Amino acid sequence: MNFRSYKRLIYYLLAFIGVFLFLVFNLLEFELLSEEGKIDNLSDAFWYSIVTLTTVGYGDLVPTSTGGRAIGYIMIFLSLGVYGLLIGQVSSIVANIKENKKIGMYGTDFKDHIVVIGWTHFGKTVIDQLIKAGRKVAIVTRNRENIDLLKELYQDKNLFVLYSDYENFELLEKVNIRQSNTVFINLEDDTEKLVYILNLKKVFGGLNYTVTLENSNLKETFISAGVTHAISRNEIASRLLASYMFEPDVALFSEEILAYPVTDSDYDMKQFKVIESNPYNGQQYDKALYDLKKNENVILLGLVRIENGERVLYKNPSENFIIKVDDYLLMLMNQKAEKIIRKVFQLDEGI
Repeated sequence: MNFRSYKRLIYYLLAFIGVFLFLVFNLLEFELLSEEGKIDNLSDAFWYSIVTLTTVGYGDLVPTSTGGRAIGYIMIFLSLGVYGLLIGQVSSIVANIKENKKIGMYGTDFKDHIVVIGWTHFGKTVIDQLIKAGRKVAIVTRNRENIDLLKELYQDKNLFVLYSDYENFELLEKVNIRQSNTVFINLEDDTEKLVYILNLKKVFGGLNYTVTLENSNLKETFISAGVTHAISRNEIASRLLASYMFEPDVALFSEEILAYPVTDSDYDMKQFKVIESNPYNGQQYDKALYDLKKNENVILLGLVRIENGERVLYKNPSENFIIKVDDYLLMLMNQKAEKIIRKVFQLDEGI
């Protein structure tokens, strides 16, 4: 219910109160003039009027004068309008609450989640993987018809949907964008994405932004604009296609480990952060590789370390390489092993 509706409702209530008081005082005046009148004080007049308006009708007090009975008739018919008005307004309020909740007007308390600006068929494939991986996702769409579709596709507590114009940055606070892990700009056109990111960063600076590009030549432009990850869809597809042409088994393996595993026997490549209490903290890389394979049936593939503010990937580093706090270990594992790794590393996968 908007402000105008509330204002109109207040006017209706004030008008009703005014008419009600007018009838009560006139009822009392008529009954005081009647010799047989039982309504002889203001309290009785209010009691009779309220009992009549609410259709309770105890019958303990009734007007005897002609004028009093006329007012009684008015109150009986008035009760029908009052009930109609109350039922209509309550129904309207309930419907508005349900609609506002459905379109995300009450916001979310998600933290460390993925915010997706825009809904497309490509975005659906990305969101499918995120939801399967158990990540919280907040989607912003400017198409009202997408709301029902998204609710039907993802009947999941980890999904939040906001219906909003993308340029309404104030409304983006409802997806708790400042507490998000990554903001995925999922618009159709590369130029539109770039302009949107530049404007968005003026309001929400310091966030991680990810885009997919149709034109791979624009990658450096987006990075310069402050985008954390700019990925060319065509570049990834072409690399995978070329791999299928001369090493199809490697390509098939690569495709499978990129997708989220469905069964316990499916393998996936994951990254886990090393914290102070991690048993591999301070251990040599090659020993960690051996122990992980022996104890957890997990293959250690590499390590990422933050150096001078940049993420540096070490692919199969030397045997004397020491694992440190805040490093990320890249590992190949199935879902069964992942459950064990979560307990050993004491946190979930990802950054």
